[in-house]
Formats: sequence, C-alpha cells, structure tokens
Amino acid sequence: MTVELTGEQLKITENQLKGHLPRSLQAYGYLVLLNRSDEVRADPIKVLVDRWPDFSVIVFKPKGDLFKDTMVYATDEAILEETIRKPSVIDWSRYLCLGVNLHHIDIFKAVATEKRLPSQKRSVCHVMMLKDVSNLPSIDSSGISLSSLDESHIDLVNQTWKFAESDESVRMIRNMLASYPSCCVLDGDAKPVAWILTYMSCAIGMLYTLPEHRGKGYAKILVSAMAKTFHAQGYPVYCFIEEENVVSYRLFKNMGFTEDPSYRATWFSFNEL
Repeated sequence: MTVELTGEQLKITENQLKGHLPRSLQAYGYLVLLNRSDEVRADPIKVLVDRWPDFSVIVFKPKGDLFKDTMVYATDEAILEETIRKPSVIDWSRYLCLGVNLHHIDIFKAVATEKRLPSQKRSVCHVMMLKDVSNLPSIDSSGISLSSLDESHIDLVNQTWKFAESDESVRMIRNMLASYPSCCVLDGDAKPVAWILTYMSCAIGMLYTLPEHRGKGYAKILVSAMAKTFHAQGYPVYCFIEEENVVSYRLFKNMGFTEDPSYRATWFSFNEL
C-alpha cells in the first residue's frame, strides 16, 4: 500500500534522503524546496512512498498541467517494479515524462512494452554536485551587472531552451521565474545577455549566453553567484549536464563540481501524444 507524505513526514524524508547523496540528489532537492515554502513558492507535488517510514521507492508526481516530469527514486528494483504498476502511482494511460536513475530504465520500458506504449529517450545526464563552495575558483565580476529574471524575459528564455516544444514550456518557465531563484547578466540597456534558472528539483540549469556575448566569462559568474546563494540558504548545489555537452561538463568540473561516475540521470517519455 502506498502512502502520500505530508507535513512532518516530508521533513523526516528530506533528512533520510540526505544520507543517500549524491544518488538521491534530485529527490532530496524536491523536498528541500517543498519544506521551505516560507522561502520559495514550491510547486504542488504529490509525494508517494511504497511504505512508511522505511520506504524503498519515492515518487514525485506533479499536480496540474505544467510541463513537468514525474521523478522516481528507488533503492530496491523489485519493489520499484511492483510500485510503478499501481495505477494510483503511475497513470500509464496518460503522457508521461519520467526522470529516473539510468540503471532503472529497463524496468519502466518493460512495463511500457507490456502495455504497448511507445517510449522515447529525452536525455541522459551527468549529475554534478558542488560539495564545498570554497572549491569555487576566484572570479572577478567587477563591472558586471547582475539581476534576476522576470516575466518579461519568458519568451527570451523559451526561444533559447533546447527542450522548448510548445506553450507548455512557456508555462513551465513562467512558473520557474515566479517561484525559484534566477540570475542574469545585464547589458548596458538592462537587457539579459546570459542567465541561469532553478528547476523545481532545486537543480540549477538552463544556463545560456547569447552567442554575441560568449567568451566573456558570464557563465562562470552566474554559476558562482547561484552556488553561493544556494549554499547560504542551505540548498544543495547541483546540476544536470547532458552526456554530449562536453563544454558545459568541462565548465562545471573546472568550477569544482564533481559526480559519481557510476550514476546517470535519464528522462524518458512514454505514451507520447
């Protein structure tokens, strides 16, 4: 029987997942933001576990119609397979974008195959974490104007985001800018030329610099600024880097981020509409 976590259970679970870092980073990040609703406007999420308090599977299901994924973290594959077959946990009749450990994806694909549902790989990513903010290199940001993004910048971010597909991504970005920290470099006309956002899992991402402004060190300045902000607030400092994105991987590695080389995060979509 699955259990939906609320209140104090969510705080207890956050501490439990902290002991599973770095593999539990995404699940831990969700709970960090959920449990700090006085600091950020966390998205409405249903958090389910296979049992309480000694759970082996935790599922984060978005509420509403935002362009968001369902995230699953598990320590037992047998219980994982049993859990995701429950209609109350995963509704396989609808479009699904699932974020999971790459090692578990065959379980999801097998269930989808039984149900004759098509699947599509979205991305496979390194999960990189800054364990000690003192590892950040010294960066001179004098003369650089930093600010946060607002609703007027939604279209700009959406147009440059690799995974932008429809009005759904516009709603997702609007929600991210309204709810979570962001940082951008402004030009002389107070227009953003580089930026970084925060996902609902507390991961920093969507790092982008307009082509004509590259080579000026803006990405390093933004990552450093966000990392220091997150560290000061007690948030985990981490990001997802697609396996083929060698440039970004090198950037974050040079800034002191590390990874568990045996672990990859992946996103698959099922029952594509």
